[in-house]
Amino acid sequence: MKPLAYRIVNVFAETPLGGNPLCVFEDGSSLDTATMQALALQFNLSETTFVLPSSHATARVRIFTPSFEMPFAGHPTLGTAHVVRDLARAGERVTLEMLAGVIPVQANGDSWTLQANAPKHRAPGASNADLAAMLGLDAAAIAGPPLWVDTGAEQLVIPLASADAVRRASPRPELLLRHASNASRAMAYVFAREGDAVLARFFFPKQGAIVEDPGTGSACANLGGWLLATGAALPQRLSVSQGEAVGRPCRLGLAVGADRSIRVSGRVIELGRGTIALPP
Repeated sequence: MKPLAYRIVNVFAETPLGGNPLCVFEDGSSLDTATMQALALQFNLSETTFVLPSSHATARVRIFTPSFEMPFAGHPTLGTAHVVRDLARAGERVTLEMLAGVIPVQANGDSWTLQANAPKHRAPGASNADLAAMLGLDAAAIAGPPLWVDTGAEQLVIPLASADAVRRASPRPELLLRHASNASRAMAYVFAREGDAVLARFFFPKQGAIVEDPGTGSACANLGGWLLATGAALPQRLSVSQGEAVGRPCRLGLAVGADRSIRVSGRVIELGRGTIALPP
């Protein structure tokens, strides 16, 4: 097998070593699913993507965490678009075919914006008191209706009363699995808003422990879906900070249009390139 070229990019990055890291394999057409999954585990980033040919988009993209494939994720979409633009000489607009559908992505220099799918939402089965206990907080910390929201990847969105409550959140793994699972994955996105500024964190369990994602574009899109579901005035334009607690500061832009469209944006910085050779 010929060497496999990859790039490391940081997404939602304000500095070269900030943001959420992503590995993008430039051509995954020679790889089967098991090998893609093994490579994602080898790199052990939150996601690794593989670029493939597409008959009706600029490229087809498969997204893997170290343990499973995802239909859609925000920072892999923006980071992969940045690489695809260079590979395909595609200009400032690309379309990426994913399991969740064809996602349009637009650039302004190295700042990228995706348009998410129309959201679906449902109420959680757990009570506010249950969810507060899950987060290690008192019930008064929850400041609005928690909702499961899906703009491509379903996640539990929980509004909190203050940035301090967001910072104090300390989920209990067994309660996250009990109260924040949709039968395939468990996760919780917590946020607090002050004016047009949002502080957010995203938690999920891994091997019995709680892991925190630095910057979660799909959850930011789902926050847009939460705003629509709760009747927020439109349009909305928010600046979302995430990653503070794990030393990887991320800045995400969220725009919810008067037409109910949801767009998530962020800067992409390429950090390096390399190749790996898989023995026969």
